[in-house]
Amino acid sequence: MEKGKLPPRMPAAELQGDLEKIGSIIKKMADPDIFVWLQPSRPATAGEVHRAATIVADRLCGAVANPIIRNAQEKRQLTAIAAWLEARGYKRLPVGIKYNAMPPGTYSFRLNVPVKAEGGRTTNIPIDTAVMPRSAIPGALPLMIEAKSAGDFTNTNKRQKEEAQKINQLRHTFGNGVRFILFLCGYFDSGYLGYEAAELIDWVWEHRIDDLAIFWI
Repeated sequence: MEKGKLPPRMPAAELQGDLEKIGSIIKKMADPDIFVWLQPSRPATAGEVHRAATIVADRLCGAVANPIIRNAQEKRQLTAIAAWLEARGYKRLPVGIKYNAMPPGTYSFRLNVPVKAEGGRTTNIPIDTAVMPRSAIPGALPLMIEAKSAGDFTNTNKRQKEEAQKINQLRHTFGNGVRFILFLCGYFDSGYLGYEAAELIDWVWEHRIDDLAIFWI
């Protein structure tokens, strides 16, 4: 059906029944504020169809474009962190280094940290940037930095819970001494920041990157 064709060998009665089920689901899920002719059911005008198609196309474009934009923003954020650290004498370690094998004065991207999950099993969680301060003592955990960006306020509620889950897993494994912060760019409102603060998660804004020095880097 995605190619505009129906199954040629399906019995007509079965095909009709399945199409009606699909139509019923679509109608139930359709937004009545967009598809205004569905409730109450009536023929749609050409203007209403054009308006609905425009809204759907805009949302589809956003769904495709937003991950691309976020990935580009994250790449820029990590580049900014790297430049800031290297200007202070830090050396970048290759991907794959273990969190407990980082010498003082180094950093790494895409670090996997093993944490205890439900049922006693161990799972890896990815950390965007791990920094081992020059003053770190042997056996210390690196400072863990999660890069976050948001182009608007609408998609931060789900993501704030992801960060809370990550820090809770880290604390459950390594104790309350875990240092985990956010590196933020974009639209993060007081609701998001308040939620993170309640989880004792601190943050640094990208436009105030020098605040990283507060964390003994």
